[in-house]
Amino acid sequence: MNDPMFSSASPAAAAVETPTAARSGQTLRFGYGTNGFANHRLDDALDILAGQGYAGVALTLDHAHLDPFSPAVSTQVARVRRRLDRLGLGVVVETGARYLLDPRHKHHPTLLSDSGRRHRIDFLRRAVRLAAQLGAEAVSFWSGAKPPELGDEEAWRRLTDGCSAVLDTAAEHGVVLGFEPEPGMFVDTLDGYEELVHRLGQPPLLGLTLDIGHCRCLEPDSVPDCVRRAGPRLVNVQIDDMCRGVHEHLEFGEGEIDFPPVLAALAEVDYSGLVAVELPRHSHAAPVVSQRSIRFLEHAWRKVPV
Repeated sequence: MNDPMFSSASPAAAAVETPTAARSGQTLRFGYGTNGFANHRLDDALDILAGQGYAGVALTLDHAHLDPFSPAVSTQVARVRRRLDRLGLGVVVETGARYLLDPRHKHHPTLLSDSGRRHRIDFLRRAVRLAAQLGAEAVSFWSGAKPPELGDEEAWRRLTDGCSAVLDTAAEHGVVLGFEPEPGMFVDTLDGYEELVHRLGQPPLLGLTLDIGHCRCLEPDSVPDCVRRAGPRLVNVQIDDMCRGVHEHLEFGEGEIDFPPVLAALAEVDYSGLVAVELPRHSHAAPVVSQRSIRFLEHAWRKVPV
């Protein structure tokens, strides 16, 4: 990161350091999303990932791992933080649980929904408070899809109102937010993110979550150029393979992305946060997939020019 306000390095998290990294003085910190370990107990997932050499986790708040609506959530958060600290794992908080807020409708309600927006805002504010207790590096969230009958200006109004409420809580607790452009949602590209930041008056706590696969899926520029463009506000990175025009998170090598130039671009912009594998549909083989993933990323990093 160029701006110290957006520094997301965790002193407790171990960096993945390779011979190339040691020679160049650069490090990248690889993590893994717990939504890719949906069939595991959280403690077991953390133990596996730490043992495989990951530096951190992208922790999705959900009923099966860390439920923000549980009456015992404060006790659970304290226990999770102790375990993360013991394992030397950094953490970012993800808020993309599919059915946490509505058991019948995926990802609903959103910040743009006709009803239920307050429930989403309450959830995001809870996420911020839990992130503060966890010592998390960022809280990641997105806009949601625009209802078909909703005009663009009303959509922007709802989104900025919701973001402003969450930003107030973030400022109170000193937590950085990472807004994620998501294919199929109202804000789906870097252009949309920049428009949001402009409408909100350039709030310093509203950083960017960048999914590397989404760049290949939707953005007109190359993936490394997207990373360079995102650099000044980059607080959280999700990484996966993807093909142009198809929003499907793929294992590395199954899509179209050339990863060494992407990792080189992250080093170029001095990004120090987690680079977390995002494979939410691979829980059926989580330990094997996570092992393959970190081996692939370490190999790709070794190929980055000194």
